[in-house]
Amino acid sequence: MDLVPLFKPKTMAVFGVSPVDDRHPANIIYNKNRLNYPVRAFPVNHRGGSFQGEALFTDVSEVPAEIDLAVIAVRAERVPDILTQCIKGGVKGAVIISGGFAEAGRHDLQERITDIAREARFPFIGPNCLGIYCPACVDTFFLASERVVKPGPGNITFISQSGGILVDQMIKFSQERVGLAKGVSIGNKAVVRETDLLNFFAGDPETGVIAFYLEGFDENEGREFVTAARECAKPVIVLKSGKSPEAGKAISSHTASLAGDYETFSSVLSQFGIVEAKSHLHMVYYCEALGCYPKPAGERVAIVTGSGGHGVLAVDVCSNLGLTVPGLVQEAREELKARLSAGVQEIASLKNPVDLTGSVIDDDVVETVRYLSRRPEYDSILILLLPYSPGISMDLGARLSQVYRQEGKPLVAYVPHVEKYGMLIEGFELNGVPVSDTIEGAVFMAEALRRYGVC
Repeated sequence: MDLVPLFKPKTMAVFGVSPVDDRHPANIIYNKNRLNYPVRAFPVNHRGGSFQGEALFTDVSEVPAEIDLAVIAVRAERVPDILTQCIKGGVKGAVIISGGFAEAGRHDLQERITDIAREARFPFIGPNCLGIYCPACVDTFFLASERVVKPGPGNITFISQSGGILVDQMIKFSQERVGLAKGVSIGNKAVVRETDLLNFFAGDPETGVIAFYLEGFDENEGREFVTAARECAKPVIVLKSGKSPEAGKAISSHTASLAGDYETFSSVLSQFGIVEAKSHLHMVYYCEALGCYPKPAGERVAIVTGSGGHGVLAVDVCSNLGLTVPGLVQEAREELKARLSAGVQEIASLKNPVDLTGSVIDDDVVETVRYLSRRPEYDSILILLLPYSPGISMDLGARLSQVYRQEGKPLVAYVPHVEKYGMLIEGFELNGVPVSDTIEGAVFMAEALRRYGVC
Protein backbone atom coordinates (compact mmCIF):
# COMPACT_ATOMS: atom_id res chain seq x y z
CA MET A 1 0.00 0.00 0.00
CA ASP A 2 1.22 3.48 -0.89
CA LEU A 3 0.82 5.77 2.12
CA VAL A 4 2.26 8.94 0.56
CA PRO A 5 -1.14 10.27 -0.64
CA LEU A 6 -2.41 10.10 2.93
CA PHE A 7 0.24 12.47 4.23
CA LYS A 8 0.94 14.66 1.21
CA PRO A 9 -2.38 14.91 -0.64
CA LYS A 10 -2.84 17.49 -3.35
CA THR A 11 -6.58 16.87 -3.53
CA MET A 12 -9.17 15.82 -0.95
CA ALA A 13 -12.83 14.78 -1.04
CA VAL A 14 -14.71 15.24 2.23
CA PHE A 15 -17.74 12.95 2.53
CA GLY A 16 -20.62 14.00 4.75
CA VAL A 17 -20.52 17.78 4.37
CA SER A 18 -23.88 19.09 5.56
CA PRO A 19 -25.78 21.89 3.80
CA VAL A 20 -27.33 22.99 7.11
CA ASP A 21 -25.02 22.07 10.01
CA ASP A 22 -21.80 24.08 10.16
CA ARG A 23 -20.67 22.10 13.22
CA HIS A 24 -20.83 18.73 11.50
CA PRO A 25 -17.38 17.08 11.62
CA ALA A 26 -17.21 16.94 7.82
CA ASN A 27 -17.95 20.66 7.55
CA ILE A 28 -15.20 21.54 10.01
CA ILE A 29 -12.71 19.35 8.14
CA TYR A 30 -13.72 20.72 4.75
CA ASN A 31 -13.61 24.36 5.85
CA LYS A 32 -10.24 24.26 7.58
CA ASN A 33 -8.54 22.52 4.65
CA ARG A 34 -10.20 24.71 2.02
CA LEU A 35 -9.19 27.89 3.84
CA ASN A 36 -5.90 27.07 5.58
CA TYR A 37 -4.04 24.39 3.62
CA PRO A 38 -2.72 24.00 0.06
CA VAL A 39 -4.79 20.83 -0.59
CA ARG A 40 -7.75 21.29 -2.98
CA ALA A 41 -10.83 20.22 -1.03
CA PHE A 42 -14.14 19.08 -2.54
CA PRO A 43 -17.39 18.64 -0.51
CA VAL A 44 -19.46 15.49 -1.04
CA ASN A 45 -22.96 14.65 0.17
CA HIS A 46 -24.99 11.86 -1.45
CA ARG A 47 -28.13 14.01 -1.21
CA GLY A 48 -26.57 16.95 -3.01
CA GLY A 49 -27.46 20.53 -2.11
CA SER A 50 -25.06 23.39 -1.47
CA PHE A 51 -22.77 24.66 1.26
CA GLN A 52 -21.64 28.29 1.50
CA GLY A 53 -22.71 28.84 -2.08
CA GLU A 54 -20.88 25.79 -3.46
CA ALA A 55 -22.62 22.77 -4.92
CA LEU A 56 -22.17 19.51 -3.01
CA PHE A 57 -21.05 16.63 -5.18
CA THR A 58 -23.22 13.54 -4.79
CA ASP A 59 -20.51 11.08 -5.85
CA VAL A 60 -16.73 11.15 -6.09
CA SER A 61 -17.07 10.48 -9.81
CA GLU A 62 -18.52 14.01 -10.18
CA VAL A 63 -15.47 15.69 -8.68
CA PRO A 64 -13.46 17.41 -11.46
CA ALA A 65 -10.07 16.19 -10.21
CA GLU A 66 -8.23 13.00 -9.37
CA ILE A 67 -8.55 12.56 -5.59
CA ASP A 68 -5.60 11.63 -3.42
CA LEU A 69 -7.37 11.50 -0.05
CA ALA A 70 -10.97 10.82 0.95
CA VAL A 71 -12.06 11.90 4.42
CA ILE A 72 -15.21 10.02 5.42
CA ALA A 73 -17.42 11.41 8.20
CA VAL A 74 -20.80 9.72 7.68
CA ARG A 75 -22.89 7.12 9.52
CA ALA A 76 -21.07 3.82 9.87
CA GLU A 77 -23.62 1.98 7.71
CA ARG A 78 -22.77 4.11 4.69
CA VAL A 79 -19.01 3.67 4.89
CA PRO A 80 -18.74 0.37 2.91
CA ASP A 81 -20.53 1.88 -0.10
CA ILE A 82 -18.38 5.01 0.02
CA LEU A 83 -15.19 2.95 0.21
CA THR A 84 -16.30 0.97 -2.85
CA GLN A 85 -17.10 4.23 -4.61
CA CYS A 86 -13.65 5.63 -3.78
CA ILE A 87 -11.84 2.53 -5.01
CA LYS A 88 -13.77 2.54 -8.30
CA GLY A 89 -13.12 6.27 -8.66
CA GLY A 90 -9.35 5.94 -8.34
CA VAL A 91 -9.02 7.60 -4.93
CA LYS A 92 -5.63 6.74 -3.45
CA GLY A 93 -6.42 6.49 0.28
CA ALA A 94 -8.81 7.51 3.03
CA VAL A 95 -9.28 8.60 6.61
CA ILE A 96 -12.45 7.18 8.17
CA ILE A 97 -13.52 9.50 10.95
CA SER A 98 -16.81 7.66 11.52
CA GLY A 99 -17.30 5.61 14.69
CA GLY A 100 -19.72 2.76 15.32
CA PHE A 101 -17.57 -0.19 14.31
CA ALA A 102 -15.71 -2.78 16.41
CA GLU A 103 -15.42 -0.41 19.37
CA ALA A 104 -19.23 -0.43 19.50
CA GLY A 105 -19.47 -4.21 19.10
CA ARG A 106 -20.06 -4.11 15.34
CA HIS A 107 -17.16 -6.32 14.35
CA ASP A 108 -18.95 -7.53 11.22
CA LEU A 109 -19.15 -4.00 9.84
CA GLN A 110 -15.49 -3.35 10.52
CA GLU A 111 -14.51 -6.66 8.92
CA ARG A 112 -16.54 -5.70 5.87
CA ILE A 113 -14.71 -2.42 5.25
CA THR A 114 -11.39 -4.11 6.04
CA ASP A 115 -12.04 -6.82 3.43
CA ILE A 116 -13.06 -4.24 0.83
CA ALA A 117 -9.89 -2.22 1.36
CA ARG A 118 -7.44 -5.11 1.59
CA GLU A 119 -8.73 -6.75 -1.57
CA ALA A 120 -8.06 -3.50 -3.45
CA ARG A 121 -4.85 -2.70 -1.52
CA PHE A 122 -6.52 0.56 -0.55
CA PRO A 123 -5.00 2.20 2.57
CA PHE A 124 -7.15 3.93 5.14
CA ILE A 125 -6.63 5.32 8.63
CA GLY A 126 -9.31 4.50 11.20
CA PRO A 127 -12.18 4.07 11.61
CA ASN A 128 -13.14 5.88 14.83
CA CYS A 129 -10.31 8.39 14.71
CA LEU A 130 -9.23 11.99 14.17
CA GLY A 131 -6.91 11.02 11.35
CA ILE A 132 -3.95 13.06 10.17
CA TYR A 133 -2.34 16.37 11.01
CA CYS A 134 0.60 17.47 8.87
CA PRO A 135 1.69 21.08 9.45
CA ALA A 136 1.29 23.25 6.35
CA CYS A 137 -0.16 20.30 4.40
CA VAL A 138 -3.40 18.73 5.67
CA ASP A 139 -5.55 18.44 8.81
CA THR A 140 -8.39 15.89 9.07
CA PHE A 141 -9.16 16.56 12.75
CA PHE A 142 -12.84 17.42 13.21
CA LEU A 143 -11.83 20.02 15.80
CA ALA A 144 -12.15 23.75 15.14
CA SER A 145 -8.75 25.34 14.54
CA GLU A 146 -9.22 27.92 17.28
CA ARG A 147 -9.65 25.14 19.87
CA VAL A 148 -6.56 23.12 19.01
CA VAL A 149 -3.08 23.97 20.24
CA LYS A 150 -0.61 23.11 17.49
CA PRO A 151 3.13 22.77 18.06
CA GLY A 152 5.52 24.41 15.67
CA PRO A 153 7.07 22.36 12.88
CA GLY A 154 9.71 19.86 13.93
CA ASN A 155 10.94 16.30 13.47
CA ILE A 156 8.71 14.34 15.88
CA THR A 157 5.98 12.11 14.43
CA PHE A 158 3.43 11.01 17.04
CA ILE A 159 1.06 8.08 16.32
CA SER A 160 -1.78 7.42 18.73
CA GLN A 161 -4.67 4.99 19.03
CA SER A 162 -6.47 7.71 20.96
CA GLY A 163 -7.34 11.00 19.32
CA GLY A 164 -7.69 12.68 22.70
CA ILE A 165 -4.22 11.57 23.78
CA LEU A 166 -2.79 12.90 20.52
CA VAL A 167 -4.40 16.32 21.01
CA ASP A 168 -3.24 16.47 24.65
CA GLN A 169 0.27 15.49 23.60
CA MET A 170 0.29 18.26 21.00
CA ILE A 171 -0.54 20.72 23.79
CA LYS A 172 2.34 19.41 25.89
CA PHE A 173 4.70 19.55 22.90
CA SER A 174 3.68 23.16 22.35
CA GLN A 175 4.25 24.07 26.00
CA GLU A 176 7.72 22.48 25.94
CA ARG A 177 8.36 23.88 22.43
CA VAL A 178 8.82 20.48 20.84
CA GLY A 179 8.19 20.58 17.09
CA LEU A 180 5.90 18.15 15.26
CA ALA A 181 6.38 16.59 11.82
CA LYS A 182 3.17 14.53 11.74
CA GLY A 183 0.37 13.63 14.12
CA VAL A 184 -1.68 10.49 13.38
CA SER A 185 -4.76 9.23 15.25
CA ILE A 186 -5.37 5.66 14.08
CA GLY A 187 -8.42 4.67 16.16
CA ASN A 188 -9.45 1.08 15.44
CA LYS A 189 -6.55 0.67 12.94
CA ALA A 190 -8.56 -1.69 10.75
CA VAL A 191 -6.13 -1.54 7.80
CA VAL A 192 -3.17 0.80 8.38
CA ARG A 193 -1.60 -0.24 11.68
CA GLU A 194 1.33 0.81 13.84
CA THR A 195 3.91 -1.35 12.08
CA ASP A 196 2.85 -0.02 8.68
CA LEU A 197 3.31 3.53 9.92
CA LEU A 198 6.59 2.70 11.64
CA ASN A 199 8.01 1.34 8.40
CA PHE A 200 6.68 4.30 6.42
CA PHE A 201 8.04 6.99 8.73
CA ALA A 202 11.38 5.21 9.00
CA GLY A 203 11.89 6.45 5.44
CA ASP A 204 10.25 9.85 5.86
CA PRO A 205 12.89 12.63 5.62
CA GLU A 206 10.78 14.98 7.76
CA THR A 207 10.63 12.52 10.68
CA GLY A 208 13.54 12.16 13.10
CA VAL A 209 11.78 10.43 16.02
CA ILE A 210 8.76 8.09 15.83
CA ALA A 211 6.62 8.09 18.98
CA PHE A 212 3.61 5.90 19.76
CA TYR A 213 0.76 5.84 22.21
CA LEU A 214 -0.32 2.18 22.20
CA GLU A 215 -3.32 0.51 23.77
CA GLY A 216 -3.02 -3.00 22.37
CA PHE A 217 -2.28 -5.33 19.49
CA ASP A 218 -3.94 -8.22 17.76
CA GLU A 219 -2.49 -11.65 18.50
CA ASN A 220 1.23 -11.89 17.55
CA GLU A 221 1.21 -8.32 16.22
CA GLY A 222 3.31 -7.02 19.10
CA ARG A 223 6.25 -9.20 18.05
CA GLU A 224 6.14 -7.78 14.52
CA PHE A 225 6.05 -4.23 15.85
CA VAL A 226 8.97 -4.71 18.25
CA THR A 227 11.08 -6.35 15.53
CA ALA A 228 10.44 -3.45 13.15
CA ALA A 229 11.20 -0.90 15.90
CA ARG A 230 14.50 -2.62 16.72
CA GLU A 231 15.53 -2.48 13.05
CA CYS A 232 14.48 1.15 12.61
CA ALA A 233 17.44 3.53 12.26
CA LYS A 234 15.49 6.28 14.03
CA PRO A 235 14.62 6.48 17.74
CA VAL A 236 11.27 4.83 18.55
CA ILE A 237 9.48 5.82 21.76
CA VAL A 238 6.47 3.97 23.16
CA LEU A 239 3.91 5.01 25.76
CA LYS A 240 1.80 1.94 26.56
CA SER A 241 -1.47 2.02 28.47
CA GLY A 242 -3.29 -0.94 29.96
CA LYS A 243 -0.93 -1.46 32.87
CA SER A 244 -3.74 -2.74 35.08
CA PRO A 245 -6.51 -5.30 34.42
CA GLU A 246 -9.09 -2.55 34.82
CA ALA A 247 -7.39 -0.41 32.17
CA GLY A 248 -7.29 -3.42 29.86
CA LYS A 249 -11.07 -3.66 30.04
CA ALA A 250 -11.40 0.04 29.25
CA ILE A 251 -9.13 -0.38 26.22
CA SER A 252 -11.39 -3.08 24.78
CA SER A 253 -14.38 -0.74 24.87
CA HIS A 254 -12.38 2.17 23.45
CA THR A 255 -10.76 0.80 20.31
CA ALA A 256 -11.54 -2.92 20.48
CA SER A 257 -7.87 -3.82 21.00
CA LEU A 258 -6.36 -6.58 23.06
CA ALA A 259 -4.41 -4.92 25.86
CA GLY A 260 -2.07 -7.88 26.37
CA ASP A 261 0.29 -8.39 29.29
CA TYR A 262 1.93 -5.05 30.03
CA GLU A 263 4.85 -6.35 32.10
CA THR A 264 5.92 -8.73 29.36
CA PHE A 265 5.64 -6.07 26.67
CA SER A 266 7.59 -3.54 28.76
CA SER A 267 10.34 -6.09 29.35
CA VAL A 268 10.59 -6.83 25.63
CA LEU A 269 10.88 -3.12 24.81
CA SER A 270 13.78 -2.82 27.22
CA GLN A 271 15.52 -5.93 25.86
CA PHE A 272 15.25 -4.64 22.29
CA GLY A 273 16.55 -1.15 23.08
CA ILE A 274 13.22 0.59 22.44
CA VAL A 275 12.62 3.61 24.66
CA GLU A 276 9.51 3.31 26.82
CA ALA A 277 7.94 6.45 28.24
CA LYS A 278 6.18 5.82 31.54
CA SER A 279 3.95 8.91 31.33
CA HIS A 280 2.84 11.72 29.03
CA LEU A 281 5.52 14.03 30.44
CA HIS A 282 8.24 11.43 29.95
CA MET A 283 7.11 11.20 26.34
CA VAL A 284 7.60 14.95 25.85
CA TYR A 285 11.06 14.97 27.41
CA TYR A 286 12.18 11.87 25.52
CA CYS A 287 10.94 13.26 22.22
CA GLU A 288 12.71 16.57 22.78
CA ALA A 289 16.01 14.95 23.72
CA LEU A 290 16.06 12.33 20.96
CA GLY A 291 14.80 14.87 18.45
CA CYS A 292 18.01 16.80 19.11
CA TYR A 293 20.36 13.84 19.63
CA PRO A 294 19.25 10.76 17.67
CA LYS A 295 22.22 8.74 18.92
CA PRO A 296 22.63 6.93 22.25
CA ALA A 297 24.81 8.22 25.07
CA GLY A 298 26.00 6.46 28.19
CA GLU A 299 24.87 6.71 31.81
CA ARG A 300 27.63 9.02 33.12
CA VAL A 301 26.43 12.58 33.64
CA ALA A 302 28.35 15.74 34.51
CA ILE A 303 26.28 18.41 36.25
CA VAL A 304 27.07 22.14 36.07
CA THR A 305 25.09 24.49 38.29
CA GLY A 306 25.11 27.86 39.98
CA SER A 307 23.24 26.51 42.98
CA GLY A 308 24.31 23.64 45.21
CA GLY A 309 20.71 22.78 46.03
CA HIS A 310 19.82 22.39 42.38
CA GLY A 311 22.80 20.10 41.91
CA VAL A 312 21.79 17.89 44.84
CA LEU A 313 18.24 17.56 43.51
CA ALA A 314 19.61 16.58 40.11
CA VAL A 315 21.86 13.92 41.66
CA ASP A 316 18.87 12.41 43.45
CA VAL A 317 16.88 12.17 40.21
CA CYS A 318 19.87 10.73 38.35
CA SER A 319 20.35 8.10 41.03
CA ASN A 320 16.69 7.08 40.91
CA LEU A 321 16.87 6.63 37.15
CA GLY A 322 20.10 4.63 37.07
CA LEU A 323 22.32 7.47 35.84
CA THR A 324 25.71 7.93 37.50
CA VAL A 325 27.42 11.18 38.48
CA PRO A 326 31.16 10.38 38.57
CA GLY A 327 33.37 12.77 40.52
CA LEU A 328 36.27 14.73 39.07
CA VAL A 329 39.73 13.58 40.08
CA GLN A 330 41.93 16.09 41.90
CA GLU A 331 44.12 16.78 38.87
CA ALA A 332 41.06 17.58 36.75
CA ARG A 333 39.72 19.89 39.46
CA GLU A 334 42.93 21.86 39.45
CA GLU A 335 42.88 22.15 35.66
CA LEU A 336 39.26 23.35 35.72
CA LYS A 337 39.92 25.80 38.54
CA ALA A 338 42.62 27.49 36.50
CA ARG A 339 40.07 28.22 33.76
CA LEU A 340 37.63 30.03 36.05
CA SER A 341 37.32 33.72 36.81
CA ALA A 342 38.98 35.05 39.94
CA GLY A 343 35.60 35.68 41.56
CA VAL A 344 34.69 31.99 41.74
CA GLN A 345 38.04 30.17 41.77
CA GLU A 346 38.22 29.93 45.55
CA ILE A 347 34.54 29.37 46.29
CA ALA A 348 33.38 26.95 43.55
CA SER A 349 32.91 23.26 44.34
CA LEU A 350 34.39 21.25 41.49
CA LYS A 351 33.62 17.66 42.44
CA ASN A 352 30.49 16.96 40.28
CA PRO A 353 28.06 18.50 40.55
CA VAL A 354 30.28 21.42 39.63
CA ASP A 355 28.78 24.27 41.67
CA LEU A 356 30.00 27.58 40.29
CA THR A 357 27.96 29.49 42.92
CA GLY A 358 25.88 32.62 42.54
CA SER A 359 29.00 34.61 41.62
CA VAL A 360 29.30 32.76 38.31
CA ILE A 361 29.63 34.63 35.02
CA ASP A 362 29.01 33.43 31.47
CA ASP A 363 32.67 32.67 30.80
CA ASP A 364 32.83 30.34 33.83
CA VAL A 365 29.94 28.24 32.52
CA VAL A 366 31.32 28.15 28.99
CA GLU A 367 34.82 27.14 30.10
CA THR A 368 33.46 24.49 32.50
CA VAL A 369 31.20 22.92 29.90
CA ARG A 370 33.99 22.96 27.32
CA TYR A 371 36.39 21.29 29.75
CA LEU A 372 33.90 18.62 30.83
CA SER A 373 32.98 17.95 27.19
CA ARG A 374 36.54 16.83 26.65
CA ARG A 375 36.65 14.55 29.68
CA PRO A 376 36.23 10.88 28.69
CA GLU A 377 34.50 9.94 31.96
CA TYR A 378 31.30 11.78 30.99
CA ASP A 379 28.74 10.87 28.35
CA SER A 380 26.47 13.92 28.64
CA ILE A 381 26.38 17.23 30.48
CA LEU A 382 23.44 18.60 32.45
CA ILE A 383 23.47 22.40 32.81
CA LEU A 384 21.27 23.93 35.52
CA LEU A 385 21.03 27.64 34.76
CA LEU A 386 19.64 30.28 37.10
CA PRO A 387 19.06 33.30 34.83
CA TYR A 388 18.49 35.58 37.80
CA SER A 389 22.16 35.27 38.80
CA PRO A 390 23.78 38.70 38.17
CA GLY A 391 26.60 37.34 36.00
CA ILE A 392 24.43 35.29 33.63
CA SER A 393 23.44 36.94 30.35
CA MET A 394 20.73 36.02 27.86
CA ASP A 395 23.46 35.12 25.32
CA LEU A 396 24.66 32.14 27.31
CA GLY A 397 22.36 29.58 25.64
CA ALA A 398 23.74 30.38 22.20
CA ARG A 399 27.33 30.35 23.48
CA LEU A 400 26.93 26.95 25.14
CA SER A 401 25.30 25.58 22.00
CA GLN A 402 28.44 26.49 20.10
CA VAL A 403 30.46 24.45 22.59
CA TYR A 404 28.26 21.45 21.75
CA ARG A 405 28.76 22.03 18.03
CA GLN A 406 32.52 22.17 18.51
CA GLU A 407 32.93 19.33 21.00
CA GLY A 408 30.05 17.00 20.09
CA LYS A 409 29.10 15.89 23.61
CA PRO A 410 25.34 16.10 24.27
CA LEU A 411 24.17 18.98 26.47
CA VAL A 412 20.85 19.17 28.28
CA ALA A 413 19.75 22.37 30.02
CA TYR A 414 17.36 23.39 32.76
CA VAL A 415 16.02 26.95 32.53
CA PRO A 416 12.76 28.18 34.10
CA HIS A 417 10.34 28.77 31.23
CA VAL A 418 9.17 32.34 31.69
CA GLU A 419 8.93 35.04 29.07
CA LYS A 420 11.81 37.15 30.36
CA TYR A 421 14.20 34.21 29.84
CA GLY A 422 12.98 33.53 26.31
CA MET A 423 16.16 34.71 24.59
CA LEU A 424 18.29 32.44 26.73
CA ILE A 425 16.05 29.44 26.02
CA GLU A 426 15.92 30.15 22.29
CA GLY A 427 19.71 30.32 22.21
CA PHE A 428 19.70 26.64 23.12
CA GLU A 429 16.66 25.44 21.17
CA LEU A 430 17.45 27.20 17.89
CA ASN A 431 20.81 25.44 17.94
CA GLY A 432 19.44 21.98 18.70
CA VAL A 433 20.11 21.77 22.45
CA PRO A 434 17.09 20.57 24.48
CA VAL A 435 15.84 22.66 27.41
CA SER A 436 13.46 21.67 30.21
CA ASP A 437 11.60 23.90 32.64
CA THR A 438 12.15 21.41 35.48
CA ILE A 439 15.24 19.71 36.86
CA GLU A 440 13.45 16.36 36.64
CA GLY A 441 12.64 16.94 32.99
CA ALA A 442 16.24 17.75 32.17
CA VAL A 443 17.40 14.53 33.84
CA PHE A 444 14.72 12.56 31.96
CA MET A 445 16.23 13.94 28.75
CA ALA A 446 19.65 12.63 29.75
CA GLU A 447 18.02 9.31 30.63
CA ALA A 448 16.44 9.11 27.17
CA LEU A 449 19.91 9.29 25.60
CA ARG A 450 21.06 6.42 27.81
CA ARG A 451 18.01 4.24 27.18
CA TYR A 452 18.01 4.62 23.42
CA GLY A 453 19.71 1.61 21.90
CA VAL A 454 20.59 -0.05 25.23
CA CYS A 455 19.88 -3.79 25.13
